[in-house]
Amino acid sequence: MAATRSAHTVWEGSLFKGSGVVAFDSSGAIAEQPVTWASRAEEANGKTSPEELIAAAHSSCFSMALSNGLDKAGTPPTRLTTSADVTFVPGEGITGIHLTVEGSVPGLDEAGFVAAAEDAKVNCPVSQALKGTDITLTAKLA
Repeated sequence: MAATRSAHTVWEGSLFKGSGVVAFDSSGAIAEQPVTWASRAEEANGKTSPEELIAAAHSSCFSMALSNGLDKAGTPPTRLTTSADVTFVPGEGITGIHLTVEGSVPGLDEAGFVAAAEDAKVNCPVSQALKGTDITLTAKLA
C-alpha cells in the first residue's frame, strides 16, 4: 500500500526580500515554519530552510533503515543517534550531505556496525531519492 505525505509553502515577495511559511499537511505534527532566503544561505535566525527539512528527513529515514537492517541481522539496536548535515552553496545548490551515526548495538562489533550503516546510507528511501548528491557517512558504536 502506497503512502503519500504532503506539505505546502506560501511564499510572498521576491527571493531575497520575501518570506514563506511551510505547512506540514499530512500529520500536522510540526507547526508551520517560517522560511526565508537568509535562513537558507546565511543564518537561520529561528527560521527553517529546504536543506534543514532534507536533513530531518534524511536522518530519520536513515535511522529507520539502519534499525531495520540491524534487526534483520539479529542485532537490533538499543539506540541510534543520527545527524545529517546538508551543505548548500548559493549558485551551486546542495553540494553534499554528511550523515553521522552513533549506535548502541549489543553483540555487534565496530566493523559490522559500519557495514550496516553503509548499507542503510545507500538504500534508505531518502538516499535513493537524493542519488545525484554526494552522501558521506561517519559511523561508530557508542
